[in-house]
Amino acid sequence: MHNTAPNTVLILGARGRFGLATARAFADAGWRVLGQTRVGAQVPVASSIEWLGIDLHDTQALVQAAQGATVVVHALNPAYTNKAWQTQVLPMTEAALAITRALGATLMVPGNVYNFGAAMPSMLREDTPQLARTVKGQVRIQMEVLLQSSGVRCVVIRAGDFFGSGKGTWFDTAMVKDIRKGLFTYPGAPEVSGAWAYLPDLGRTFVAVAQRRAALKPFEVFHFAGHRITGQRWLDVLTPAARAQGWVQPGASLKMAGLPWAIIRIGSLFAPTWAALLEMRYLWQTPHALANDKLTALIGPEPHTPLGLAAQTALADLGFTSTASPRNAAAAQVRAAVVQ
Repeated sequence: MHNTAPNTVLILGARGRFGLATARAFADAGWRVLGQTRVGAQVPVASSIEWLGIDLHDTQALVQAAQGATVVVHALNPAYTNKAWQTQVLPMTEAALAITRALGATLMVPGNVYNFGAAMPSMLREDTPQLARTVKGQVRIQMEVLLQSSGVRCVVIRAGDFFGSGKGTWFDTAMVKDIRKGLFTYPGAPEVSGAWAYLPDLGRTFVAVAQRRAALKPFEVFHFAGHRITGQRWLDVLTPAARAQGWVQPGASLKMAGLPWAIIRIGSLFAPTWAALLEMRYLWQTPHALANDKLTALIGPEPHTPLGLAAQTALADLGFTSTASPRNAAAAQVRAAVVQ
């Protein structure tokens, strides 16, 4: 009897929040994980990840270092400005395709809902028309056309807004930024629901699909449902944690504030990032969710952490609850579970 070598995955952009969550999910599932980062980038101490400080566009060096990888995950994203997306997304995708082609591997890519545009229906399916008119939406459409026409085996898993496993999402930059002052900021109307992806769940979904890749067509798209959440639901879920931490008084609720869109509109004339945010405001005004029928037909039940626990863990990941007593933390989890 001989030991079988583990499957190997190469994560491009493994230092980012999605890349790191996915790297950890593959490692937990027993895969050998190679994590590509920028040259000289600081990386977390993680014995389960073999870090490769090699530039994305140094294809030959990356391919040489990643021999044996059967799956490549494209976890790279440029800055949020429209100019960065217009100039960097497709070259990044072409580099990922070149690496995957040379390895004879399958490329896996996280998609988003930008492709569908402001006229999107409330339930999004894999065959929903992609009618985006925003810069980012059109770039994403071009990206998926490139993937489909590349001749490389590709899988796109489309998901909603990210939360959990680090910083750099709406969750930490706006919504819970002032939670320790008893304030919750929501960019949309409280009753409008949107699609959200808890990153550890999405990472586990990538693993589950990767393990069944032999059954897939050369190009496949799946939708990850995640959580469908309104602003009011977020408030209800986060308030127990705020009470447990003493950020609000017992029996009181977090206060909800809106995002100052009027100020952002003015600032958009001068700040490219604000202009990009303003262009995507429709996502907070248009109810939407992702139908995961095709995904669950392949992998069974979608990995799904209850929202209360996911939110509590996301706050801990940000360091907001690191000083909580075990008793308070346990109480917060119990209370969060009540609002599932």
